[in-house]
Amino acid sequence: MNKLPIALIYSRLVIGILILILSIAGIENFRIIAIVLISIGLLTDIFDGIIARQLNISTPKFRRLDSAIDQVFFISFAFAAYLQCPDFFRANSVKLIFLFGSEGLAYLICFLKFKKEIATHSIGSKIWALLLFATLVEILWRCQSDTLFNICFWVGIVTRFEIVAIILTLKQWTSDVPSVYHSWQLRQGKEIRRHKMFNG
Repeated sequence: MNKLPIALIYSRLVIGILILILSIAGIENFRIIAIVLISIGLLTDIFDGIIARQLNISTPKFRRLDSAIDQVFFISFAFAAYLQCPDFFRANSVKLIFLFGSEGLAYLICFLKFKKEIATHSIGSKIWALLLFATLVEILWRCQSDTLFNICFWVGIVTRFEIVAIILTLKQWTSDVPSVYHSWQLRQGKEIRRHKMFNG
C-alpha cells in the first residue's frame, strides 16, 4: 500500500510520454484517446498526494518528485496539443512565451535560493492546474480556446508570481505552502495549518 502513491506518480510520467508518442505517430482517434489519458493522469495527480498524506509518507523527497513529474506530464500534453493544433500556438505565442517564462523564472529563483526545485503545491497552483487541464483539453478538441485560455493565462501569471513571492519570503525550502500569507507565517517561525487531505 505504501508504494501506491509512488506508482501513481510514475504512472503520470508514463501517460505524459505516451500521449506525446501517440501525437507524433498521428494515430486515429488521437484526441479522444489523449483526453481519456490526461483525465486519468489528472486523477493520479489528485490522489497520489491524498493517499501519501493518509499513509504519512508525504516526505519532501516525495513532494519534489511529484512536482517534477507534474511538469513533465503537462509539458508533454502541451507539446502533443501543439503538434495537433500548431496554428493556435502560433497565434498565441506571445502570451505562451510570457507564461512559460514566468514558470521558468519561478524555478530559476527557487534553484538559485535553495538549490531545489519548487514544491510549494499552493492552493492557487492547484486551481491553475485544473484550469490548465481544461484549457488543454479544449485546445486539443477544437484547436481553439478563447475565454478559457485567457482565464488560464491570467490565473497562471498571478499564481506564478505568488510562487516567486513564497520562495522569496521563505527562509528555508519548504514543501506544501498554501499561500504567500502562510509563507510569511513560516518566516516568522509560526506553525501553519495544513489540511490533511489536500495540503498536509
